[in-house]
Amino acid sequence: MQRLIRLVAPPQGAARPRDWGDVARELGIQLPADYRELIDTYGGGCLDKYLWVLEPDCQKRPYDLLSSVEERDESFKMLWEEGEEKPAQLLEVPESRLIPWASTDNGEFIYWLALAGAHPDSWTVMVNEARGAWWEHFEVGCAEFLVSLLTGETRSEIISTSFPLPDHEFRSIASF
Repeated sequence: MQRLIRLVAPPQGAARPRDWGDVARELGIQLPADYRELIDTYGGGCLDKYLWVLEPDCQKRPYDLLSSVEERDESFKMLWEEGEEKPAQLLEVPESRLIPWASTDNGEFIYWLALAGAHPDSWTVMVNEARGAWWEHFEVGCAEFLVSLLTGETRSEIISTSFPLPDHEFRSIASF
């Protein structure tokens, strides 16, 4: 998180305290510490005019983590029942799940690969193309993933080549 803060200044007054126990009860699972710190520092919002960090209990439904989890779970159930292939990582550990924590202007989603029985801080990142079955897996957590994208240490073939911007910015959802 410290590297992220050095790269992108948090917006003034955007973050608001969360009851992470309530969020965990609603989801049925605790979220990773780096994500909780990310939201406690920045709140939800848009990074470099492209990547939207979802936040729990957001008043703007498209950016609400809790409703996105519900919507994505329903979509996956339908797609997989209709024969779309699951990402290989889900097949390796039964009862694992994908939990969305970010999306993009192009419709891609960024997920945690929440392996069954694994501590949330060990969850890794998966990116899914918009309206398709192409997946990328990154062996890092959400904060490290963001930092590595912003610094160019990591490149996604799914995420737009126009991301990141040369001068990074984070705008809170409240500012839209």
